[in-house]
Amino acid sequence: MNSTITVSYQARLSYLALSSIRQSFSTFSPPASPSHFHRNDFTGQPFTGSYEPGLPTSGPLGDASVFGVPRLTPRALKQHLDQFVVGQERAKKVLSVAVYNHYQRIQEMRRRDEEEEELLQQRVRREMADRHPVEGNETSELCVHGLESYIRFDHIGEYPGQKPSNTTQAEPRLGAAPIITDRTPLTIEKSNIMMLGPSGVGKTLMAKTLARVLEVPFSMSDCTPFTQAGYIGEDAEVCVQRLLASSNWDVARAERGIICLDEVDKIATAKVSHGKDVSGEGVQQALLKIIEGTTLHISAKQERSGGGRSPGGSPPGSTGGPAGYPGGGTTGSPLGGGGLGSGTTGSGSGAAGSSGGKGEVYTVRTDNILFIFTGAFIGLHKIILDRVSKGSIGFGAPIRSSSSSQTTLQGEEAAELFKKHLPFFTPNDPDTKDDQHNPLDLAEPADFQKYGLIPELIGRIPVSTALSALDEEALVRVLTEPRNCLLKQYEQLFALSGIELRFTSSALREVARTAVGMETGARGLRTVMERLLGDAMFEAPGSSVKHVLVTENVARRKEPVIYFSRGQQGRFYGYIAKEEEEWERRRKDEDSDAGSTQSFEEYREKVKAAGVI
Repeated sequence: MNSTITVSYQARLSYLALSSIRQSFSTFSPPASPSHFHRNDFTGQPFTGSYEPGLPTSGPLGDASVFGVPRLTPRALKQHLDQFVVGQERAKKVLSVAVYNHYQRIQEMRRRDEEEEELLQQRVRREMADRHPVEGNETSELCVHGLESYIRFDHIGEYPGQKPSNTTQAEPRLGAAPIITDRTPLTIEKSNIMMLGPSGVGKTLMAKTLARVLEVPFSMSDCTPFTQAGYIGEDAEVCVQRLLASSNWDVARAERGIICLDEVDKIATAKVSHGKDVSGEGVQQALLKIIEGTTLHISAKQERSGGGRSPGGSPPGSTGGPAGYPGGGTTGSPLGGGGLGSGTTGSGSGAAGSSGGKGEVYTVRTDNILFIFTGAFIGLHKIILDRVSKGSIGFGAPIRSSSSSQTTLQGEEAAELFKKHLPFFTPNDPDTKDDQHNPLDLAEPADFQKYGLIPELIGRIPVSTALSALDEEALVRVLTEPRNCLLKQYEQLFALSGIELRFTSSALREVARTAVGMETGARGLRTVMERLLGDAMFEAPGSSVKHVLVTENVARRKEPVIYFSRGQQGRFYGYIAKEEEEWERRRKDEDSDAGSTQSFEEYREKVKAAGVI
């Protein structure tokens, strides 16, 4: 007899729920340990080692450098400076080496920070690998589908009876000297630079050129408006504030930047009859701690002009730092890849945040900021010559006027005196003939003290290099050779109006000769060019003139600028060829006159060598 068992709907749902819970328990497996490494307790395979990627490499590559190939080298920096600055070979080498060393210091600090972080992570991984599974925190979460309930298992606690292992150092025995252990790593100190030379020789240009290619924040400040704290003027801390602004208010990047202080000779100690020298020695005293390394609290405020960016924000229409400096955005540097010293806004040194509030305070340390000082130091060469030159007493002794403006040493005796007091080594190359020597290369700390700088400030600037005045040949190279030379600028300016501008070789030489007489260096070239081309820039645009030619007579102001219309292109180039041929002929005549016989003895020797007598 068949009997049918009827199961209610509620009982059927309960059975299905219990069946699903049973299957979930049977298929549940505890999750893996959160540790990166798994402990192996099998007796047949007693392996307890672990691999750490940060350990030294063994094998053939064990002696390889862990730093890799540097993206930036002093030679690469100098080659880049050669494209914009003419001459000044030693100054470019010194500046390139100083910037490269600063680059290496920053790389080393970044490597140490990453190494400390890696060691901390290794310690955490090893502690997790050596811990017993029962000791750790195990959390398993189970969700039963179809029921609105969760089953959660928590095992939190220590192994029964286990005590934390404390490792204590053994105390020194009674009467023994105390053991002091200093595990501080080797610190590479910075070497600040002093660049001195007359006006218009390329001091500021070299600093600005490096600012465009470097991958560290860079700022330039003028020392002329600096005054002592509490007086009308700018405080010395303004230079650090400008560096912080160029780094887009990123304290971590600003603490590893470069500050260029121009016109440092203007803060020399002045002899005042009464009162305090607030713009001289007072400023030098304020710069001492900033250069050496201190902690500054910078109060960032909105610029008065209204065009500057607010603290913690970006300038209008941009997404990063200023375009002219590597503090933000892409610099297009030909020397390397990613930014140097990049990091998040606000470092451990105490940034006050980046909300952009008014009067926001940032804490900046200046220990790792490189300082570059530039100045003309007018009159310093007289102090140096008084120290190294010989006396003027006796027959045949050279006499140097006290009011002389000569800034170079000339002659064989001057060359011997120059090499005797030169503070660095120069090879004796007979092929190179340099008749002029820069006395600023002989500058010593005592000379700067006589000029008006305090000894404490001079001692914090260990490297000094001098730039020589530009002669006629150097100014011709400045006109034609650099990547953004003055001649190309005016040619492009005329080309925007559809006019071709040409200078003959003799005209360029005359322009350089006129600029030398102005004694303003390369800046005098623009003055001469503006005077020559003033009428042409007024008359030529919008007229039928298509070619403008400047010859030697035009440069000497003996005739006006020569204009050629649209159909006179052949005449224009023929005139240029005629002027160039005349210039080459005169150069050959001058060379032949310079190589001619100067005395009867030389003439007789040449005749004997020819076999005539």
